[in-house]
Amino acid sequence: MTFSQFLSILRARWRLIAYVFGGVLALAIVLSLVLPKQYTAVASVVVDSKPDPFTAMGYPSLVTPAFMATQVDIIQSERVAQKVVRTLKLTELPVIRQQWEDATGGQGNIEAWLAGNIQKKMDVKPSKESNVILVAYKAQDPQFAAAMANAFVKAYLATVVELKVDPARQYSSFFDTRAKEAREALETAQAKLSAFQNEKGIVNSDERLDVETARLNELSSQLVAIQALSAESNSRNAQATGSAGDRLPEVLNSPIIGGLKSDLSRQEARLQELNARLGDRHPQVIELRANIDELRTKIAEESRRVAGGVGVTSTINRQRESQLRVELETQRQKVLHLKQVRDEVAVLQRDVEHNQRAYDLVLQRLNQSSLESQSTQSNVNELTTAVAPLDPSSPILLLNLVLGVVGGLLLGVLLAFARELADRRARCVDDLQEGLGIPVLGVLPGHGSSKSGRLAAVAAQRRLVGPGAGQLPAK
Repeated sequence: MTFSQFLSILRARWRLIAYVFGGVLALAIVLSLVLPKQYTAVASVVVDSKPDPFTAMGYPSLVTPAFMATQVDIIQSERVAQKVVRTLKLTELPVIRQQWEDATGGQGNIEAWLAGNIQKKMDVKPSKESNVILVAYKAQDPQFAAAMANAFVKAYLATVVELKVDPARQYSSFFDTRAKEAREALETAQAKLSAFQNEKGIVNSDERLDVETARLNELSSQLVAIQALSAESNSRNAQATGSAGDRLPEVLNSPIIGGLKSDLSRQEARLQELNARLGDRHPQVIELRANIDELRTKIAEESRRVAGGVGVTSTINRQRESQLRVELETQRQKVLHLKQVRDEVAVLQRDVEHNQRAYDLVLQRLNQSSLESQSTQSNVNELTTAVAPLDPSSPILLLNLVLGVVGGLLLGVLLAFARELADRRARCVDDLQEGLGIPVLGVLPGHGSSKSGRLAAVAAQRRLVGPGAGQLPAK
C-alpha cells in the first residue's frame, strides 16, 4: 500500500475515525471521573552489609541481585501477608468476614483468603543501584494504605528475624543434646583413665619423671663403672698371680712391706760388715743371716697377702658386676612393663583429650547458636515509614487523556482499515492501476474541482502515462 492509498482511505473514513476517537476519549474522561480514587503509600527498608555481631562474619552476597530478589520474594510471601492479617486483626472485622463468606461460602481459611487479596494490592520494587527495597500499597483510603504498607514492612522485618532465629534455636537444641553426650563421654573416659592409673599405680605418665626409669639409668651407670673396676682388678690379679706380683702398686705402697724391706736392707748391710770382720762361721754372722732369711720370708708372705687382697677385690668386683647385671635386667623388665602400662595410659589419655576437644567444640557452637537464637536484630532495617498520601495515584486525568488520544487514534485507524478491507473501493489512481492491471490514460477532475485540483489531476496523469498524455496525436 502506497502513501497516497493510505491517505485516501483516511480521507474516505474520517468520520469513522472521528467517532471512534471521540468515543475513546470520552470513555477515558468518564472513567477518570467515575472510577474511585486510589492512594498509594510507600515505605522502604534497607539491607545492611555490616558484619554479624555474633559470628563476626560479613555478608558479601547481600548486594547480589539474587539476594535482593530473595528479599522481595519474602516480602511478597504468604507468610508475611498472614502475619499482617494477624497483626492488624483484619479477620475480626465483620465486613471482611462477610466478604469472605460471600466469596467462598465460608469454606477454607479466612487468613489465607485475605492474605491473597491484600497481596494483589501490594507492589515491591528493589532499587537497581542500592540495597533499598520499596514497599507500596494501594487502597481507596490513604490512611489504610499507609497502615498496610507499614504493617507489611514490620511483618517482613519480624519474618527476617524469625528466619534467622528459628534455625539458630534448632541448632541450639541440637548442640545442647550433643554437649550433654560429649560431656558424658568425657566423664566416662576420664573415669576409665583414673581407674586404670589407680589399678596400676601410675602417678605420672611422663617417663622423664619416673623413679623406676631413673633407677634403671642409675643401675646402668653403676654397671658401666663396676665393669671398668672389674677389668682393672682382673688385670691386677693376673699381674699378682704372675711373676710380677712384687711390682704391684699395693705391694710397693704397703707400709708393712716397706718397713720389712728397710729392716732387710739394714740387716744385709750389717751382715756384710760382720762377715768382713768376723768371718762366715761366727755365731753373730750366722744369727744375722738367719734373721735376714726370716725377714725375706715375712716380705714374701706379706707380698702374697697383699696380692691375695687384689684377687679378693677382683672377685668382689666380678660378683658385684654379676649382681648389677641381674638387678639391671630386673629393672629393665620392670621399666618395660611400666612402659607398656604407660602406653595404655597414653591411649586412655588420648581418648580423654579427644573427648575434651569434641566437648569444647560442641560447647563453643552451643554458645554461638544460643546467642544467635536470642537475637532480635537482623541485617534489614526500616528506612522510611509510609504516610497517608495527599494526592491519589490513580486515576490520573492527564495520563488517561493522553492514553485516550493515542488509543482513540490507533483504534479509529485500525477500524477504518478493517472497514476498508471489508468494503474495498477504488479511491485513487493507484487503486485503479493495481486493480485493473492496465495503465491509466487520463484523470478527469471531479465536479466542482478547483483549478488547483485540475492541475493536480493533469500532473498525476502525466506521471502515470508519460508526457503528452491526454493530447490527441497530430494528423
